[in-house]
Amino acid sequence: MKIKHNKKRNTAFVFEALVHEITVAILKEDETRQKTALSLVKKHFAPGSPLYRHLQCYRSLYENQNLSKEISEKILREAKLASRLLDTEGLFVSQSDLIADVNIELEPKFFNTFVPNYKTLATIDQIFSDKLSPKNSIILETQIVENMTKSAVPSSVPESVDNVVINSFVVKFNDKYNSQLMENQKKLLNHYISSFMDNGLSLKMFLNEEIGRLKSRMTEALKVEEIESDSEMAEKTNKVFQKLESFTTATVNEDVVLTVLRTQQLEQEIFENGD
Repeated sequence: MKIKHNKKRNTAFVFEALVHEITVAILKEDETRQKTALSLVKKHFAPGSPLYRHLQCYRSLYENQNLSKEISEKILREAKLASRLLDTEGLFVSQSDLIADVNIELEPKFFNTFVPNYKTLATIDQIFSDKLSPKNSIILETQIVENMTKSAVPSSVPESVDNVVINSFVVKFNDKYNSQLMENQKKLLNHYISSFMDNGLSLKMFLNEEIGRLKSRMTEALKVEEIESDSEMAEKTNKVFQKLESFTTATVNEDVVLTVLRTQQLEQEIFENGD
């Protein structure tokens, strides 16, 4: 007998849908909706919270690939155990609070958000339940283990932002800038969206290197003939350099991220497009 899946109480689905919501809001430059979705993630998935611990159980199963069957089965056993050791009542209350906040601060149709790996998340959710027959449990667990033993598709973009989200970003970015989103812009976006998970540590590390690189490129840009011979362009390039320089001691925020994204685009226009 097939168990009805309640996506509103699928912790990983709601998390992935919120990440998607943040991404779309960034693309549409909808700062209000972006901050609303991000605040929900920070509030309900704070490290140590019931939903955060539950999410880690899911992620250990759908974010791991190219593992041996033995290791995959061990991870599955540990994930099931960790999930069942959680305070069931506390987790239910936390999920209810999240559902209520989403309905109020976003809207009920949020739960219709398309998440590419929804089928896998639904399968994991059933595995974590105690309502499966032994036969169905073995069938679903075998599917998850098979997914974990598959080779991941090589990509220079970290996996926490899925391909559908990236493709959506590319389409909207093309409409606005008539340009393909570059790999370093994809990486920056990914680090920004997932920064709440590690208190922004990976984002800060990436920005430290990227800002240093862009400063060097802006210095080189001043020697480009078209810029060197145009005082106005040279002045604007200098202002970009100074803006980047000011980020050395600045708190990482959306203004910093957007400025770096635009500077990455400017770099391409100067050195690749010749415009």
